[in-house]
Amino acid sequence: MAPTRAKSRLPVSPNDRRLVRHLLIIVAIKLVVLSALWWVFVRDHRVPVDAERAADRLIVTPSAAQGGQP
Repeated sequence: MAPTRAKSRLPVSPNDRRLVRHLLIIVAIKLVVLSALWWVFVRDHRVPVDAERAADRLIVTPSAAQGGQP
């Protein structure tokens, strides 16, 4: 019995290539839109974080969060 050779890639039809091109274009457009939305609405917003606020969220005392003795 002769060993079977693994099939190489199947031929890609023009419709498949068109679909891949359209999907890549759509993903690129979405990335541009998401980047623009972030740039306009989120870029300048900052959230101040200190040990006390972080400890409140984590239910830990600030001295324990900084490595001190409780």
